Amino acid sequence: MLTPTELRAAVERRLDEAGRAWLDRALTEAAKTGPQADDSGSDSAPVSGPARWELDFASAGRHVRSARPAPDDPIPQDLPHDLPDAARILLLHAADADAPTAARLYAQGTGAERRAVLLALPHLRLDASDAVPLVEDALRTNDTRLVAAAVGPYAARHLSPHSWRQAVLKCLFTGVPLTAVAAWERRARGDAELARMLTDYARERTAAGRPVPADLDRVLALTSRTAATSPTATTAPTRALTREES
Repeated sequence: MLTPTELRAAVERRLDEAGRAWLDRALTEAAKTGPQADDSGSDSAPVSGPARWELDFASAGRHVRSARPAPDDPIPQDLPHDLPDAARILLLHAADADAPTAARLYAQGTGAERRAVLLALPHLRLDASDAVPLVEDALRTNDTRLVAAAVGPYAARHLSPHSWRQAVLKCLFTGVPLTAVAAWERRARGDAELARMLTDYARERTAAGRPVPADLDRVLALTSRTAATSPTATTAPTRALTREES
């Protein structure tokens, strides 16, 4: 994962002069203003209205579209596909957005703005599982770009085992590639319950005459191999899946 400094440098190299000037002004404003507290402890936006940087957060797509990478400047693997995503991540980090601010921008935002909030979570100084409700909300949608953004490093650290297993199944069901799931190998290792859920899912797909996602085999192979070394594990899920697919 790129650091905010690395992300900003990568973005600036892909912007024209006007885009770089806008980004510099917006980030300076965000760092100066910071998050705005909710009034009277309510969940609504402050009476004074949104901060300037929050307006920039919403309008980023109109200012950072002039990406022109040089032939000898390859795009970093961790750079978000959309430059507005990256600009919004930088704005949230510069403003040191807290959990209420992230939740408000997510609740009031467009799909693109919600995606940016999710992508920014690993860069924010949030307490423990403050933003888990945002991740879980995204995982309830059928927007594959939201789902992919939701299963990043923040989810890998903070989702409960049950919620994380459901997230993996959601990715398989919606076609989100396994590569989007941060630290999936670490969290799947030795997870016999995940192996059982994957096997049941494969059975349902096979019975319905539908293909089993190739990524399912990758996860199942890891859980089964590692689970076999545990005294409480069973290798039954692997054998059952083989019968169903044969």
